[in-house]
Amino acid sequence: MNLFDLSGRTALVTGSTRGLGLAFARALADAGARVAVNARSPEACESVARELGGIAASFDVTDETAVEDGVARIGRVDVLVNNAGITVRKPLQDWSLDEWRRIVDANVTSAFLVSRAVVPQMIERGSGKIVNVCSLMSEAARETIAAYSATKGALRMLTRGMCADWARHNIQVNGIGPGYFVTDLTRPLVDDVEFTAWLERRVPAGRWGKPEELAGAVVFLASAASDFVNGQVLYVDGGLLAVV
Repeated sequence: MNLFDLSGRTALVTGSTRGLGLAFARALADAGARVAVNARSPEACESVARELGGIAASFDVTDETAVEDGVARIGRVDVLVNNAGITVRKPLQDWSLDEWRRIVDANVTSAFLVSRAVVPQMIERGSGKIVNVCSLMSEAARETIAAYSATKGALRMLTRGMCADWARHNIQVNGIGPGYFVTDLTRPLVDDVEFTAWLERRVPAGRWGKPEELAGAVVFLASAASDFVNGQVLYVDGGLLAVV
């Protein structure tokens, strides 16, 4: 079990004051990591950092200067989880160019910026773990979320590209692809009787996922247990992608 021990490691989790990001942060803290809690709200970061015994790292992951300064304040980062992101549901033809750029920046450019900021120290040490939070929608699409699917598909390929560039430095870059999980953001869908009935029929497990059920996946990809796993996306979706 020492393979999964993160004692002595510092893990930066972007967008980690609520939802799946908070679940990732809690899982890494439970495995022994010192977690740097990130969001744009300093108050929210401080609150979660106190809960986890970690540190607050408030900065905007889409702002190049803020990212560089924020990572410098944290210092050593052994594990990076690029979780920050947004989704907007509406038909693709109704998107403005500014809205398109906003979702690309939040979901893809942020992962590039934060990874670029932490990777020099990982290369110097000859070790590091980067986990990009992809999605079931990295492989699939549904109406009204075409822009989100496009960004998550791009993040899947960015994961492979990071692996190609950085694996030789003993840096493992992988992704997690969550399916449908109950969070504050998905609550309207959870409460939609028709949608939940569709989901229960469509997902082989027959239910929504619980955020804590992502703990094993993120600890695996952040720990020595995955030292020869690189460029992969681990889908945690109750079997949805396995069936037609």
